[in-house]
Amino acid sequence: MLRVVYDHQVFSWQKYGGISRYIYELATQLAQSENIEVRILAIAYVNEYLKNYKSNNKSNLIVGFPIPDTRRKKIYELVEKFNHELSVIWLKKYPYDILHKTYYSSENLVTDPRVKVVVTVHDMIHEKFSQFFNSKKIFNTQEDPTALVKKEAVQQADRIICVSENTKKDLIEILNVEPSKISVVYHGYSLNTYASDTVAPKIPHPYILYVGERGTYKNFKTLLQAYASSSQLRNNFQLICFGSRVFSSEEINNISELGLPKGKVIHVSGDDKFLASLYQNAALFVYPSLYEGFGMPLLEAMALKCPVACSNTSSMPEVVGEAAELFDPHQPDNIAEAMEKVLFATETTEKLIQLGTERIKLFSWENCAEQTKQVYLSLL
Repeated sequence: MLRVVYDHQVFSWQKYGGISRYIYELATQLAQSENIEVRILAIAYVNEYLKNYKSNNKSNLIVGFPIPDTRRKKIYELVEKFNHELSVIWLKKYPYDILHKTYYSSENLVTDPRVKVVVTVHDMIHEKFSQFFNSKKIFNTQEDPTALVKKEAVQQADRIICVSENTKKDLIEILNVEPSKISVVYHGYSLNTYASDTVAPKIPHPYILYVGERGTYKNFKTLLQAYASSSQLRNNFQLICFGSRVFSSEEINNISELGLPKGKVIHVSGDDKFLASLYQNAALFVYPSLYEGFGMPLLEAMALKCPVACSNTSSMPEVVGEAAELFDPHQPDNIAEAMEKVLFATETTEKLIQLGTERIKLFSWENCAEQTKQVYLSLL
């Protein structure tokens, strides 16, 4: 019997998000396998995936209870201390074989030398784009705390999982990690379970869809420049931006300075069902990021038969294969040209949808869970 424990880290601060979604899907898939016992040792958590699971299931997968989300630093620190101390007690009491860290931490919860530690490296953004993370201003240090604890977590781990070959390459180059210590396991996707024929309400059609955060390396400002530079795009399509954060005053000013009228670029937010509807009804999904460790929205778009145009950098070509129109994210003209090519050529649109439907067959949470299980077994 293989016994696996996932720690509390990401679930104590992330309500929704790619990392907690990954661990949640991985754990729930593995829990259905034979000869494996899985526990998410979350103790006190704010994560909505765990809350929804526990309210609909009677299994003992989750060790812990939900608490209200808080952004107050002192309360968060108390919750972290509580989670850490109770986790140490629990781990001493119950036998297990694998501890899979859900985020980067230098803290060592393991007291039994027979237990193997696994950590997943999702990207090397803090290392490759340190200019976007002003550590001296925020933390009064020249070194980025995330990069520091990631380095320590990687050094302490018995095995590292990378979510793409590109992330593996970056990890080896930047932290000089032995390649044999790394396994590549792709993500799956699940947003297609919310697919329906419902049209996203109150959304002007037709539209180009952007999903996720918009700051720094996400390159949203360059996308706006590309959109504004093309009369074909401006005159025929809205730009719909899905994400939790409303437009900042800087973004609003930028949109205005580019000559885009009010209501042309629209921010929306909502649940997974609403997001699935947005993908299904979009004329195009555009992903202009300068760097991604994987790029989950690419899978979501392909799974929901939305044509994709994305950057030709980092892991993105690896994920989409030939099922996207690629562009140089540093060149607004090139971004605009790629979007126009998809939007105004029916053959290109249909071809990308067909290729995306085939490409997506390579990715599933079932595959992710099985390959991760093999990584665990190789350590015993």
